[in-house]
Amino acid sequence: MDFKQLQYFLCLAQEGNVTRAARLLNIVQPALSMQIAKLEKSVGKQLFYRSAHGVSLTPAGETLAGLANSIMQNVDHARDEMARLDGTISGRVSIGMITSAAQSTLATSSAKIAVRYPEIQLLVCEGYTEMLVDWVATGQLDIAIVNLPPGKSTLTARHILDEEMMLARGPRNKVELPNVVPYRRLKDLSIVMPSRRHGLRRILDAAAAEADFALKPRLEIDTLSAICDVIATTDLVTVLPGIALYPDLAAGKIEAHRLRKPGIVRTIAWVTHPRRVVSAAMTAVMDIIAEDLHTAATSASRLVNR
Repeated sequence: MDFKQLQYFLCLAQEGNVTRAARLLNIVQPALSMQIAKLEKSVGKQLFYRSAHGVSLTPAGETLAGLANSIMQNVDHARDEMARLDGTISGRVSIGMITSAAQSTLATSSAKIAVRYPEIQLLVCEGYTEMLVDWVATGQLDIAIVNLPPGKSTLTARHILDEEMMLARGPRNKVELPNVVPYRRLKDLSIVMPSRRHGLRRILDAAAAEADFALKPRLEIDTLSAICDVIATTDLVTVLPGIALYPDLAAGKIEAHRLRKPGIVRTIAWVTHPRRVVSAAMTAVMDIIAEDLHTAATSASRLVNR
C-alpha cells in the first residue's frame, strides 16, 4: 500500500466510475485498475463491487475509505503546519455545524475567517448532532460543532459554551406569564418544537421526564428560523437556546422568558477525531467561531425579560 494507491482508491470510491476517476486523476483506465488491484492484493480484501454500471465499496472498502480519509487529511495538515513555519496559516478546513449555531454566527464568522486568513479554504455544512459526529468519525469532516452528546464518545470534545434555553413567544400571545417561567408550565401552553431527530428536542424531553410530565407540541418543525417565524405571528410558544432566538429578539419580533425548576442548559462543543492532527488552520477557524458564539449567547441573554 502506498500514498498514490490511496489517492486513486479514494477518487474511485467518490466517483463510482473508473472512466471518470481516471479522467480526474489524469491517467489511463488500465493504470487505475492495476493500482486498485495491487491495493486489494496488499490488504488481502476485495474493496469494490464491480458491475456494468460502475463500482461501489464493499464493507472492507468502506472501512479503508474511513482510514484513508484520515491519512490523507493528516498529510494535508502536515503540509499546512510546514507552511506555518513561514508565518502563513493555510489549508482546507471542513466543518459541520448544528443549525442553531450556524444560523446565528456562520455568516459573521465566515467573513472574519476570509479576511484574517485568506489562505484557509473553508467548507461548512449544517446537520444534526448525530450525523455530524458520524461524519467526523468517518473522516468526512475535520470538525463538528454539536450539542455535546450524553455519555462517552470516541471523539475528542472541546468545550465552547454552556447556554441557557429560553421560552419565547410573539406579541400576539396574550397568555400571562411571569418573567421566570416554571418548566412544568409548558404542559398548559401551545408549543412548537423541533422533532425528536433534533438534539435540542432530546434535551427538552429529558428535562420534562425529570419533572414528571411529557411534552406534547402542536407543531414540530426542525428549521429553527421557521419556528421563530411561527411564534412571532401566532399564539404558540417555543423553547430554544438564546443564539437561535437572538436575531428575532434583537429585531423585537419576539420576547423571551427564563425557565426554572428546572432551568435548561445545553452544552456546545467542537469535536475532532482523536487520531487526527488539529492543524493551525483548524484552531484559527474554531477560535473565531467560538468567540462569535459566545458573543451571540451573551447578547441574547441580555434581551430576556427580567
